Amino acid sequence: MDKFKVIIVEDVMLELKGTTEIFRNDIPQAEIVGTAANETEFWKLMADGTPDMILLDLGLGGSTTVGVDICRKVRAKDKDVRILIFTGEILNEKLWVDVLDAGADGIILKSGELLTEWDVRSVMSGKKLVFNEPILRKIVQRFRRSVMYEYKRQEAMMKYDIDQYDEIFLRHLALGYTKDMIANLRSMPFGTKSLEKRQADLATRLFADGDSERVNVTRLVTRAFELRILDIDNLEADD
Repeated sequence: MDKFKVIIVEDVMLELKGTTEIFRNDIPQAEIVGTAANETEFWKLMADGTPDMILLDLGLGGSTTVGVDICRKVRAKDKDVRILIFTGEILNEKLWVDVLDAGADGIILKSGELLTEWDVRSVMSGKKLVFNEPILRKIVQRFRRSVMYEYKRQEAMMKYDIDQYDEIFLRHLALGYTKDMIANLRSMPFGTKSLEKRQADLATRLFADGDSERVNVTRLVTRAFELRILDIDNLEADD
């Protein structure tokens, strides 16, 4: 790895000292051209010249949004500077999403294995989405959950013979549409009477206890959620 210049943004003196030691001992190729404890100090350093890499803490001065703002502003000015987040915000997952959307190249959580030469080398070589093990575990956990959810949904669609019109019908019932409103959708080529028959047929398919005649819209939609036929996070109306 060639020599490169780095600015460290960290407001906790003890943590700044530890991070500086990591660079000096493990990443000798890095030249620390400055350190900043807040946004004002950071922009003063940037006025003297853009570094190759910024190691950026998110929680500065009690605020969790300053780091995201810095990242967004830097990325708007310079697409090439590497921005690696080094943060103790280990539970604020929304903040991780915000800073990635703002243009960060990776996130290293201050837990488990800390900043390593591999992390820095990866970012400096142009790799995106560089994470350390604590955040990777969470990503894999969410990925597995998402895959299993989709698998169960596909199983339910096959088991209960759900076609695209069943899904559209159930989704719009869940959104509070009446059958007359659903019949007027561009994606629904059936009239109100046909939808009434479809509702009765769905009740028969989704309720195996033979009590389908007592199934109202609320029970039908709730059952569709239970079976993963409907995804509560993806309830959008058609035109």
